[in-house]
Amino acid sequence: MTGDPPSAAGRPALADHGRYDYSPIKGRPAYDWPDRRRLAVYVGLNLEHFAFGEGMGAELCPGGPPPDVLNYAWRDYGNRVGAWRLLDLFDQLALPASVLVNGSLYGYCPELLAAFRRRRDEFVGHGWTNAERQGPLSPSDEAALIAESTDIIARHEGEPPSGWLGPWISESRVTPDLLSERGYRYVLDWCMDDQPVWLRTRAGRLLAVPYPQELNDIPAIVGRRMGASDFADMIVDQFDEMLEQSREGPLVMGIALHAYIVGQPYRLRHLRRALAHIASRRDDIWLTTAGAISDHCHGLPEGVVP
Repeated sequence: MTGDPPSAAGRPALADHGRYDYSPIKGRPAYDWPDRRRLAVYVGLNLEHFAFGEGMGAELCPGGPPPDVLNYAWRDYGNRVGAWRLLDLFDQLALPASVLVNGSLYGYCPELLAAFRRRRDEFVGHGWTNAERQGPLSPSDEAALIAESTDIIARHEGEPPSGWLGPWISESRVTPDLLSERGYRYVLDWCMDDQPVWLRTRAGRLLAVPYPQELNDIPAIVGRRMGASDFADMIVDQFDEMLEQSREGPLVMGIALHAYIVGQPYRLRHLRRALAHIASRRDDIWLTTAGAISDHCHGLPEGVVP
């Protein structure tokens, strides 16, 4: 063995995004979160709005022809009931939240957003509605979507969001460029690591903060039909294992929630158990927001974050 990479004569190189280079988790520079903690934990709560009778949306069960009242109303339960129950839970456990907001919610249920504003939670851009994907849009239409979603948050919250999560994790070839040009400091779309990673864009660096696709109630509960108890056990097991692993270096554990899913009472009861387990170790971890993680990384010396 010479150590050279294997070759496939005559085969072209695989297509690559060019946003980041390969970097193994082992051997990276070690750094701390505030107060010398090594595990940062944040809750990402998706607050979403859907068009009636058209567009995309998660399904409780296969829907019929539009208007699909069953699934539309199931999703709307999150804004009318589920999110309010989750807000109470976060208050009980003194948990901050990164609230991922569809811009259209400001016209639909401003009372809900005001409740999270009073908690001084972080507001993260999450498109205009989860009834659509941004990836198929033209660059000009995508830039307009980002601008409209950003501006409405800025008008109501007093400042623009620093982070973005695309509806359905949908990106075009130029999404990171458009976000960086709009002033965004981090994005949650890329789930390839347990540490933040710098992405290259045509307007400079953009931080990819880990956002979970495994520890996420849509893939787990809607996609894989996992039970509420099993999903809560996933959160506990992920936390316990990552807390041990973080002795080697800093890690980020995100928990992705949707109000219309875990806001259902029987799921909320199990979620409470899992989040209480995490909150009981608050002296050993950094309970924070995705934006605070981004701010910390932006302040680190060059070369520390891969």
